[in-house]
Amino acid sequence: MDRGDFDFIPHSCLGESSEKLQHLEQVITLAIEIAREGHEGKKVGTIFTVFNADEVLPRSRCMILDPLALHEDHKKQIDDPNLRETIKELSLLDGAFVVDDHGVVVSACRYLDVTVEGIDLSLGLGSRHMAAASISKQTDCVAVAVSESSIVRIFIDGRMVSEIIPEIWLFNKYSTHLEGSYSKRSYNDMTVLDKDSEELR
Repeated sequence: MDRGDFDFIPHSCLGESSEKLQHLEQVITLAIEIAREGHEGKKVGTIFTVFNADEVLPRSRCMILDPLALHEDHKKQIDDPNLRETIKELSLLDGAFVVDDHGVVVSACRYLDVTVEGIDLSLGLGSRHMAAASISKQTDCVAVAVSESSIVRIFIDGRMVSEIIPEIWLFNKYSTHLEGSYSKRSYNDMTVLDKDSEELR
């Protein structure tokens, strides 16, 4: 499948349906907005899991009463501007957002049950990235981690496959955690690093 409009989608995801790619693009774009904007000048970190929500939910639990529970699905679509602003506010709270195959944010503020077994992350990446890597390996979801250092990292099958650096100036101060060969793309004022497809086989 041609990349088309999916500028932020890792190469390894392009086999998915166009509808699923649209939902993933919406999540990644929202993650980038959170990384860039923070909240009232404070940097914010969070996690999104995308796809296979039925597998993610049993491997996670709510840390507080779920603020999205009992709301109708049409009000929880990832492309709804009202929901996106709500998510930005909720990202101040600990826990992950779970997004299903249809773009519905089914739950928020979830603690992900993780294991370090089979996960090999670069030094300097903390528990948020470990959780994202682990849940992606356990459930075949795509995990999108927003770092408080304003970097968005994408995990598939326990491996980091892409890093998105929202500000070009930040790239000059940044040392990539992707190992092996990767490609670099620029889109507007962002830089996207993708693992080479050959390395993911």
